[in-house]
Amino acid sequence: MGSVDGRVGVLFVCTGNICRSPAAEAIFLRELERRGSADRFRVDSAGTGGWHAGERADPRTLDEAARRGIPVPSRARQVRASDLTEFSWIVCMDASHRSALLADGAPPEHLVLVLHHHDQPRDDLEDPYDGGREGFTRMFDDLEIAVRRLADRLGA
Repeated sequence: MGSVDGRVGVLFVCTGNICRSPAAEAIFLRELERRGSADRFRVDSAGTGGWHAGERADPRTLDEAARRGIPVPSRARQVRASDLTEFSWIVCMDASHRSALLADGAPPEHLVLVLHHHDQPRDDLEDPYDGGREGFTRMFDDLEIAVRRLADRLGA
């Protein structure tokens, strides 16, 4: 299992694909660029739900990303059945996403929780959607640590 084109496939998954997973995707892409290994990876993000399909990331995600100089190029989409076989690593933002993907037939060995790669491992990255700006700042802070460690684990 990997990517359809031979690169290592990494898919970041959250609920609607407008806050956590597009931020994780963007931070991971920036980290790969810094390391000079972006060409070895296929990176994408998706949501367990399709409510926001085709939309840009939440404006608060885009604002925090811009403040940090991180482009967020993706548009929201829902996880497809083909994603479960095309990506070696499916990085879930919380345990509910992992459970949903397991129920859809994802191989458990390819599902990881993003914050298991953090200084203080826990299962869930809090969804900032219903909160204020400080939640988005905290989300980016947590993701920068976790994604850097994930890149280390993947040999980027």
